[in-house]
Parts: sequence; C-alpha cells; structure tokens
Amino acid sequence: MKKSKTRDSSFRPGIAFIAFLLLTPQLGFSQQPTPGATPDQRNSAPNIAIGAGDLLSIVVFDTPELTTSARVSQDGEVNLPVLGMMRLAGMNTIDAARRIEDELRSRHLILDPHVTVFISEYASQGATVMGEVRTPGVYPTLGTRKMLDMISVAGGLQTTAGKTVTIVHRDDPQHPVNIALQSGPANMSAQENPVILPGDTMIVAKAGVVYVIGDVLKPGGFLIDNNTPVSVMQSLSLAGGWDKTAALSKTKLIRKTSEGREEVDLDLKHVAYGSQADISVKDGDILFVPSSISKTLTYRGIEAAISITSGVLIYTH
Repeated sequence: MKKSKTRDSSFRPGIAFIAFLLLTPQLGFSQQPTPGATPDQRNSAPNIAIGAGDLLSIVVFDTPELTTSARVSQDGEVNLPVLGMMRLAGMNTIDAARRIEDELRSRHLILDPHVTVFISEYASQGATVMGEVRTPGVYPTLGTRKMLDMISVAGGLQTTAGKTVTIVHRDDPQHPVNIALQSGPANMSAQENPVILPGDTMIVAKAGVVYVIGDVLKPGGFLIDNNTPVSVMQSLSLAGGWDKTAALSKTKLIRKTSEGREEVDLDLKHVAYGSQADISVKDGDILFVPSSISKTLTYRGIEAAISITSGVLIYTH
C-alpha cells in the first residue's frame, strides 16, 4: 500500500506538468494579437472613398504578379491583373482590399490572400479653396481637415480678405454655409471651425473698400467688412478726419446702384451732432469732402500775414 501511494504522488506532478505544457500554447496565443484585431486597426484609418481618377496602389502579399498600380476609370472601375475590371469607386481602401481578397479566394487563385490598397493620388478627394487666400487651389482632405486647416494649407489669408468664409458642400450645393472669421487670438475659442469634406468648396470673401477723398487728413481707400455696418463718421475716422478748410455742409456720398449713380448730400456738422442720420457706407462708396473757398482764403490770408509779419520782424532786426 505504501508503494502505491508513492507511485500516485510521483504521478500527480507529472500530470500537472503535462497539463501545463498543453495549456501554455493557448495562454501564449491569447497574449498575441489576434487576426480579428486587424480590421479594427484598419478602421481607425481615415475613411476616404475611392473616386474616379484616383491612382490606386494594390499590393498582394507574396504575389508580385498581382501587385499593380491602376487608375480608377470614370465609370469607377479598375483593371486588375487576372481579375480584370472591378468596380471599387465609392469604397474605402479597407473595403476595396477585402473585395479583392474575396475575389481571389472565390476564383481559387490564392488560398489565403492578403491585399493592401493605398490611394497614391487623390483626384476626387480634394477640397477647393478660392477667394482671398495666398495660393488658391484644390487640396486633399486627408484625415479630418477643418476650415482653418484648409486656409493654412492655402497659404493663409490675403490682406484684402474679409471676415466671411462660404462653404458649399458637394452633397448640398443649394444651401451654402457662411462662417464668420473671428479677429484676434483671444476670440479663437469662439471660432466656428467645421470639417471640410471631399468635394467641398471654400470661398474666402473679399473685404469691401470705401473711398474717402477730398479735404481730409489721409485720403484713400479703406477696407471694411461687408457684414459689419460702417457709418460715415467711422469712415472719416479711418481717413484721419476732415481738415480745417473742409466744407462740411457740402459733403457728398456717391454710390453706384443698379439704376446708375446716386448722390447723397450730407452735412457732417449735423451728422456729428446727431441732427442728421449717420448712414452706413457700402463697398465701393465714395465719400467726398470738398474744400471751402472762404475758409481756404481766410487761412491762406492768415498764413500770408504771419509770413509777412515774420519777414518784417526779421528785416527790422
């Protein structure tokens, strides 16, 4: 009996050791990445649809005869070696790779194919950036591109840029979206920054220009925001205000309309004191402040008298 107990006690560790060896591969296998995790990793890539004109790089693992580069036709089809014409437009690269794998497997060409599809050139996935940017053009929307990203890619804003960006979505061109650009870094937290999708069009508006000429301190053209009302007095402040010889009661606002030229008579003294409306100016308006002949002669007479008096004083000394 003692001998059998000894035999049983020596046999149990052996069984445990064999069980450990049998379980070890399973434990080790559970720690390795499973093939099922691969699609999840692939799905984390940007979901960009293949479109007509895109150049695809198709790699079949360990089968260089089937590895190729092909451009998508206008019908959305790709000519692949052995497989022939296959429609891939509208799919992302992951779905396209699976479609090719299924086709290779169903035709018994490869037992366990592994295919990778990469878009080498984007002909249909770009967004158009137009208007007042430094380098307008078509730029690829790789990953998640937002409005400010696309403006940056296009070289930034021109000095003549306004404060409105119009976004026309490819799937809804009848309803463009207007986005107001915030001014200054302090307002960036309030900046609306929508995602730009493939095929969208961005148009950066041009700032308006109001011209202030005549008897003002700094005549010229001044940029204004078309969406922000600017009054006559604000326009004059951009020009440094009127000069001392200005005929304030004879100021004119000249505006081009669909019916022709329109002139509005203004008395800047009344506007300054609030007895006349401080109307808003528009893009292309001309604010003309004429000179007063009487004021000019008066000030010139005073200047001439001062000059003569100074000359006499210098001569007498």
